[in-house]
Amino acid sequence: MSAVAHDTGAPGRGGHDGPAERPHPPFTQVGMASLALIIIGGIYLSANIPEHVSLGPAVALLVVSALLLAYNVFSLTRVEGFAWWRFVQVGRWTLLAYTTIAGMIEFAFLENHVTGGTLVVLTLSLVVFALEVPTLIAFTVARYAPSTPDSPA
Repeated sequence: MSAVAHDTGAPGRGGHDGPAERPHPPFTQVGMASLALIIIGGIYLSANIPEHVSLGPAVALLVVSALLLAYNVFSLTRVEGFAWWRFVQVGRWTLLAYTTIAGMIEFAFLENHVTGGTLVVLTLSLVVFALEVPTLIAFTVARYAPSTPDSPA
């Protein structure tokens, strides 16, 4: 049995002020609110296809969701020592995956002859969706990474 020192993670109690202890904005909470709004808008529009549907509620949800996404990214730029290298590394691959998913959903809308304003709002909603999920995943990984690739965790 080896004697291994266990890090409690608590400053002043054998721990250290590592990446997870850095103060972060409520990125996950705001991101999940944005994601919920965009999904609600998409379900609202999709559930009413092929009938005519009022775009007002879906546009309002889209705008609020996009503003929350923009706020989230802006608030993250204010965090000192954030592991942007890891955020970009993870975000790049998840963006590829979610762009593919959004593209397949868009294809389904086109195959089902969705046109006009409904298609525009659904397409923009897919763009927000395809950006929101990768930022959430990338943040979740990067918040625990060191600020530079060569620094210890």
